[in-house]
Amino acid sequence: MPLTPAERDRLLLFTTAELARTRLARGLRLNVPEATALIADTVCEAARDGLRLAQAVERGRGVLAPDDVLPGVADVVTEIHVEAVFDDGTRLAVITAPFGEVESADTAPGAVLPHADTVPEQEPAVTLEVRNTASVPVSVTSHFHFFEVNPRLAFDRAAAYGQRLAVPAGSSTRFDPGAVVEVGLVPIGGERIAIGFAGLVDGPLDAPGAKEEALRRAAACGYLGAEAARQGTGVTQPGSGVAQPETEVSHP
Repeated sequence: MPLTPAERDRLLLFTTAELARTRLARGLRLNVPEATALIADTVCEAARDGLRLAQAVERGRGVLAPDDVLPGVADVVTEIHVEAVFDDGTRLAVITAPFGEVESADTAPGAVLPHADTVPEQEPAVTLEVRNTASVPVSVTSHFHFFEVNPRLAFDRAAAYGQRLAVPAGSSTRFDPGAVVEVGLVPIGGERIAIGFAGLVDGPLDAPGAKEEALRRAAACGYLGAEAARQGTGVTQPGSGVAQPETEVSHP
């Protein structure tokens, strides 16, 4: 039976979660992969049952207690990320404190020690109004190249080139059908290489001609705001395009 990479990953997750359930039923305490898989699988199954994102996260958070895992596991696994298919599309579920309240241990393996100096939040470099012209909700995760988000989102694509949402890592912004949302964007950091996403760049963001070529590709594929940006008029009216599933994949 031919399977996509995502389907193979889901089967691997389910198999590991089933192993964890069997060992837990025998009275054994779980290790890191077992505990992670069990919580992630619980969230995916909650989504399959029709629960909303927040409800699925709460179900995953309640499946294991600190006493159900081996010593040190609760100190190492402080957050679990899993993409689950909900009724309104694929969403990134972030399960913080996956084992409930755990007493902190600064010397535990993998412990995160806060820096003495507080790092200020980054101010948005660009603020845009975004209108969802699709008939379904669209969610965009924190580190998705905003220029390449769903083609039915109408905004100034040129202004969003090389930018991502100015929101905490792992979070997302939801655009309901017909809604106009104001978002803040910040430049993508690091080496500024955009690989994947919608395939409009697939290379260094700041390479000569990269932005112009990306706008050409976007306009050819019907991305709203791209053709107007190429003509230097900005985005005023939505054009044609094809609606896509809800969630854009996040890339750190």
